Amino acid sequence: MAKTDFYELLGVSKTASDDEIKKAYYKLAVKYHPDKNPGDKEAEAKFREATEAYEILKDSKKRAQYDQFGHAAFETPSGGYGYGGFSGAGFDISDALRAFMNDFGGAESIFENMFGFGGGRGRRGGGGSKGNNLQVRLALTLEEIAAGVKKTIKVRRQDRCEGCGGSGSKTGKRVTCGKCNGSGRVRHVANSFFGQMIQESACPVCKGDGQTAADPCPMCGGSGLNQVETTVSVDIPAGVSEGNYITVPQKGDAGRGGGPSGDLIVVLQEKPHDRFTRHGADLLYDMEITFSEAALGCSKIIETFDNKVSLKIPNGTQSEKVFKLKEKGLPVLHTRKQGDLLVRVRVKTPEKLSKQEKDLFEKLAKLGQ
Repeated sequence: MAKTDFYELLGVSKTASDDEIKKAYYKLAVKYHPDKNPGDKEAEAKFREATEAYEILKDSKKRAQYDQFGHAAFETPSGGYGYGGFSGAGFDISDALRAFMNDFGGAESIFENMFGFGGGRGRRGGGGSKGNNLQVRLALTLEEIAAGVKKTIKVRRQDRCEGCGGSGSKTGKRVTCGKCNGSGRVRHVANSFFGQMIQESACPVCKGDGQTAADPCPMCGGSGLNQVETTVSVDIPAGVSEGNYITVPQKGDAGRGGGPSGDLIVVLQEKPHDRFTRHGADLLYDMEITFSEAALGCSKIIETFDNKVSLKIPNGTQSEKVFKLKEKGLPVLHTRKQGDLLVRVRVKTPEKLSKQEKDLFEKLAKLGQ
C-alpha cells in the first residue's frame, strides 16, 4: 500500500518552515496521543504516522532527500523504511512515543496540555500558578435525569491558608526560587536504553510558583495552602447522559502564590433503574401479560416518572411485540424534544396450574389452540 505524503499527513505545504512543521505535528500528536485515546487503534496509527513524518521533515538533510526521492529515499533492502535510529517495520508506537518525548519534554507537561489537570506553569516574576483541576463523580437516578436537579456535593480541596493569606510567608515576603531561578520549571536529563531523554516538570521546591516564602508560615509550612472540606452546588439540566461532565469554575484547588483556583470537573454517572432501561432519550419498559390478556386484548396502566399513562393492547398480541408511546421518554438535553417510551410485551407462561386451569388448557389444546 502506498504511503501517504508526509506533508499531506501534517497538513502543511512543501514550502512550510521548520516552525510551521513543528507546530502542525505537535497539534496532531496531542490530538491522537495514546494517553488521550486509550485503546483507540486508529488514533494510535495516526499518532505514529504523524511522528514518522515529523522525524523526516524536521531534519534538513532527510527533508532534502525526501523532497528529491520521496519515500524511496528511506527504503531498506527488506522493503521497510529506515529513519536514522528507527528502521524497517520497527518504527512502532514505542518509537513514536520516545521521539515525541525527546522533542516536547516530560509526561507531566504533555498531560497538562492535553487534559488541563495538574498545577499550572509557574509565571516568571512571581505571578503565582493556577491550582489543580479536581474531578469528582456524581451518580444520578433516572428520575433526576428526567426532571433536572440541583445537587450539593462535598469536595476536599486545597484552600488558601488563613494564617498567611496564601502567601506562605509569615510577613508576606517572598523571594525568587533558587532551584528554578523563578521559571517554575526544571529539566531532567536521563540516560536510558532508548538514549538520552529530556524531561520537564514543575519545580519540586516552589511547586511551579517561581517564588518561595522568605519566612515560612507555621500553619501551612510555607505552601500557602491547607486542605479543607467544602460543599459545592451543581445544577444538573434534564436529559444528561452517563459520561457528560459539568465544569464548576474556580472550585478546584487554590493557586499557589496568589494564582487563580483550578476548576471542579463533575463527571456524571447513571444509576440502574428497576423498571426502565435507557436508550438515548428513549426508555424501554418490559411488561408481562397473561395468555388470556394477549389473546383477548386488555388495557394496562404504566407509571412514568411524573404521571400514569394508559396502553391498549389489542387481541392477538404476540410476545416481544413493542408498542411506542410518543414523547413519554426522557428530555433531549438542551432542547424541547422528548424521547419515546417503548413497551415490550412478554407473554408469561404459568409455572403452576390449578386443576381447573389445566382442564381449560387441555380443552384449548383439543381445539388446536
